[in-house]
Amino acid sequence: MEVTLRDKIEEVLKTVYDPEIPVNIWELGLVYELQTDEAAGKVKITMTLTAPACPVAGEIIAEVQQKAESVEGVKDVHVHLTFDPPWTKDMMSEEAKLELGFL
Repeated sequence: MEVTLRDKIEEVLKTVYDPEIPVNIWELGLVYELQTDEAAGKVKITMTLTAPACPVAGEIIAEVQQKAESVEGVKDVHVHLTFDPPWTKDMMSEEAKLELGFL
């Protein structure tokens, strides 16, 4: 099975953690949208944070940007931060909910 650019980006996003919660941003449901253009090497990530006043917001966004840019074949990364819709615990994966004791 061929690994797509989207697969590679998804994998690196699973290595970015919210420092206050021991779960990665993908499983937390903080990534709202992931668009890739394989031919052009372009990636657009629309994401949020667990709280608008997150003290490490800049660090998380920078880490997402840096890790996405490090993926082979990526030429351009745009990370868009949004708070619409606001994040809720319901957006977490079942795995994240289990890990944090919400199930």
